[in-house]
Amino acid sequence: MLSGFVKPEFTAVADAFYRTLPEGQKAGGAALCVYYRGQPVVDIWAGSRNRQNEAWAADTLSLSFSTTKGIISTLLHQLVDQGAVSYDAPVAHYWPAFAGRDKSNITVRHLLTHEAGLYGIRSLIADASEMRDWEHMLRTMEAASPAHHPGRQNGYHALTYGWLVGGLIEKVTSQPLANTLKELLADPLNLDGCYIGVPDDELERCADLIVPERKPRVESGNVPRKSLMKKASAQMMDAGLALVGFDADTFQEAMIPKGMSRFDWNATETRQAVIPGAGGMFTARSLARIYSALANNGEYDGGRILSPNSLGAISVVQNTKRGVVIPLPMRWRLGYHRVFTTGPRTPNAFGHFGYGGSGAWCDPSRELAVGYTVNYGSGSPFGDLRISRINTATINAAERIAAL
Repeated sequence: MLSGFVKPEFTAVADAFYRTLPEGQKAGGAALCVYYRGQPVVDIWAGSRNRQNEAWAADTLSLSFSTTKGIISTLLHQLVDQGAVSYDAPVAHYWPAFAGRDKSNITVRHLLTHEAGLYGIRSLIADASEMRDWEHMLRTMEAASPAHHPGRQNGYHALTYGWLVGGLIEKVTSQPLANTLKELLADPLNLDGCYIGVPDDELERCADLIVPERKPRVESGNVPRKSLMKKASAQMMDAGLALVGFDADTFQEAMIPKGMSRFDWNATETRQAVIPGAGGMFTARSLARIYSALANNGEYDGGRILSPNSLGAISVVQNTKRGVVIPLPMRWRLGYHRVFTTGPRTPNAFGHFGYGGSGAWCDPSRELAVGYTVNYGSGSPFGDLRISRINTATINAAERIAAL
């Protein structure tokens, strides 16, 4: 059962959202908010926020993994807008301790376009639990060595992006990242849930990440034909990935710190940690409201979060080549990537999606903004089509209205 509201012209979007929900009595929930022409047209939620089947609420906060990157990128653009940062200045100009280990020529632009060569994490820390220690991770970034010269290629900084960009923001503002998030986005936009490090009094609103239980392996005897087919499919997938340049070791280095299997994303200490590359807790409503301002030339309710000039700069595609971590052309803008759909082309759209299925994006040319949060499943935008199908339904609805 869906809660919330949907404008009649967008009922197909609600239908697409409903089809993403867990079947039967399975635990899990989600929320979706869509803005069109500066106004909310979809604001719905359903399902459960934990395995105890407590209902998802209007203000439920959900771990959104890399969707967080789009939010801290927006913060950095606001600082550029204020004249506090320049995209083409060396990061070390603002963060002197960053200059060591051949990093003095890495610019702010290199960070935002994943061209700094600092995507490695597995070799930098002994255990994933270290990610909860903000100051330690900033020192770790200072001690890191790039894998290649800046600008030579792009490699998705899956986790390190947060400490690099978040650390830069903190050095420039001389205050905690959470304060800057509150001052520049949460308070001006009157957001109902936008945290990188959840405060004590908001913890009860958090949804649990529900990871599908693994089926036991077959140790002996006949392997079911279905398992053989899955193995064959996986082998063909591996062969296809190799053809486009996928390297498992590079992927693991960037995406999977040692001890990750023991890392608890639902632990209070994790929810309250500052992990800006993957640890943001949001409502779909807050994500959509931020991107609605970006879709509307930086304006919201008579206010402004970014200038038109800045909006023009951040939406320009910076690189189109396949990356060394994710061998797909992500068409990186300054901190945002292409928007995935199951059909419609989106040359002017940008945003950021996250592991687990969440995502937020806008398309200024269509006057659209979308925020989607979800706590079940373990997919990425490449193999998990839930948000892509929602995006397609949303774009189709907007285009039907525009054609009238």
